[in-house]
Amino acid sequence: MKYAIIAAGEGSRLAQDGVGLPKPLVRIQGETLLQRLIRIFMDNQAEEICVICNGRTQSVAQHLEEIMQKGLGGNPVPLKMLVKNTPSSMHSLYELSRFFGDDVFCATTVDTLFREREFAEYISMLGDTVCDGKADGLMGVTAFIDDEKPLYVNVDDDLSVTGFYDNLVSGVRFVSAGIYGLHRRSLDTLKACVARGEMRMRNFQRALLTDGLSLKAFPFSKVIDIDHASDIIKAEAFLSQEADES
Repeated sequence: MKYAIIAAGEGSRLAQDGVGLPKPLVRIQGETLLQRLIRIFMDNQAEEICVICNGRTQSVAQHLEEIMQKGLGGNPVPLKMLVKNTPSSMHSLYELSRFFGDDVFCATTVDTLFREREFAEYISMLGDTVCDGKADGLMGVTAFIDDEKPLYVNVDDDLSVTGFYDNLVSGVRFVSAGIYGLHRRSLDTLKACVARGEMRMRNFQRALLTDGLSLKAFPFSKVIDIDHASDIIKAEAFLSQEADES
């Protein structure tokens, strides 16, 4: 499995809250957000992990270079890094797409925190659906809504995605969890979105449906995004609860 981490944002809301570190370097239970994702991906058959960071925060690139040189937990990491300023996470994914080859890939934003056990189940289902040709994508969703501007995701009884909405629509139970498992054929839609000037990841997701791609949803019980200083406290408590449940 090829993985991609979108870590090119500036973390402006964290900075406004007095957090001095770039978002990818924020530590939760002793791990940076980057380290945590890379470790989890390595535990889930990572053939390659591609990360994009922006050129305005050199410390993030330095952190990645150290992982490339020293590995993680004593183990080498098949890591590729791209340093480039992009206007949106959709454009970051487009820049990373050069590394995907002919494979199914899983992409996440750097600040997405989820239960590790659920992620392993998600990757297993990604193999059963997208890798086996039963769908073009498996989108992580959650019924836990703690985002300032969530993307609402409607599904049918078989968890096939039927729509993405900026506002809550009657009957919609889920929001996007920022976890995207897609076949490479989705990249034709991504290229078209960039070419016509789309600027948001959610518009890319809508375009996938418009272009006739089949998307399934995988419900995570809870996903937390790190946007504010208060989210760091929530994340610590969330992961402590996960450890107690294990």
